Amino acid sequence: MGSPAEWADDEHPRGGAANVAGAQPTDAGARHPDAAARADSELQDFDWSVLPSGFSATTFGAPSGPLAMISCGDEAAQPVLLVPGATGSKEDFVLMMPLLAAAGYFTLSFDLAGQYQSAAAGPEKLTPPQAHYDHELFVNDLLAVLRKLDRPTHVIGYSFAGVIAGLAFARAPERFASLTLLSCPPLSGQSFRGVSRIGPATGLANARVGAALMMWGIRRNLVPVSPGRLRFVRERFALTRRDSVRDIVDLMRRNPDISVPLARAGLPKLVAVGEHDLWPTALHADFARSLGADFVVYPTGHSPCETSPHQLCRDLVALYATTEP
Repeated sequence: MGSPAEWADDEHPRGGAANVAGAQPTDAGARHPDAAARADSELQDFDWSVLPSGFSATTFGAPSGPLAMISCGDEAAQPVLLVPGATGSKEDFVLMMPLLAAAGYFTLSFDLAGQYQSAAAGPEKLTPPQAHYDHELFVNDLLAVLRKLDRPTHVIGYSFAGVIAGLAFARAPERFASLTLLSCPPLSGQSFRGVSRIGPATGLANARVGAALMMWGIRRNLVPVSPGRLRFVRERFALTRRDSVRDIVDLMRRNPDISVPLARAGLPKLVAVGEHDLWPTALHADFARSLGADFVVYPTGHSPCETSPHQLCRDLVALYATTEP
């Protein structure tokens, strides 16, 4: 994959894709191909169900139950915590984590409660038990991980988890060294209303139908992925709890406004998206502006962590450098 130093060149210096808050989005790599963009263009398919060498797999005892976790890098280094979204898992970041570890960070990720290998975690494990997954459950799990790390952490929240990370920051800002929202829903309220092409119709389906349609679309590969990736995402549905997906879809239909606490925050913030994301780039740009966050756009879809990992890590390393003394 190459070392962090190799991701930059004179034409496109490391971190050049992230721009000042409120400016026009940077098209990372499309206009000025660099080493990171070239490395992303050369990515090969692989078996996503098998952890690459250099990773450790553990289980973390969270308030909602046992969460499957992976890590990569020197445990003594500053942590980077990567949190996956709905129907996702920690494996969504296996291309990024070694790159960030090579840049000198300790990387961790975990499956959200109810998702994939964290299927045993859920609202019934809470004290007192409850019937549904809610924002509080996911926020408390994330804060428990951050407390265990016990030092300021760079947090990346992917899609739905971006909202969870924003809510967690509002509760415990001292736990965060920076915050990156990757493909995060850019609208409060019924966030699906802004989805390209089908947004106006999304209000007609309830959470159960919405979850079923989401999982059907992923299984049918409506947004094409490689054969190895498709095989993995289909297999993990065998473990992911349908009620967890249903409840998350319901939460995304009443998305909280995280702009107020984040706009006041002085920590480095980045909104990162693909130019073919579910929501239009203009909505993401407005969202980044409301947060006072830097904004970057990659030549990909909803999953830059899978398809543009070198470019994304290049920009994260540049963001993290602004927090160093």
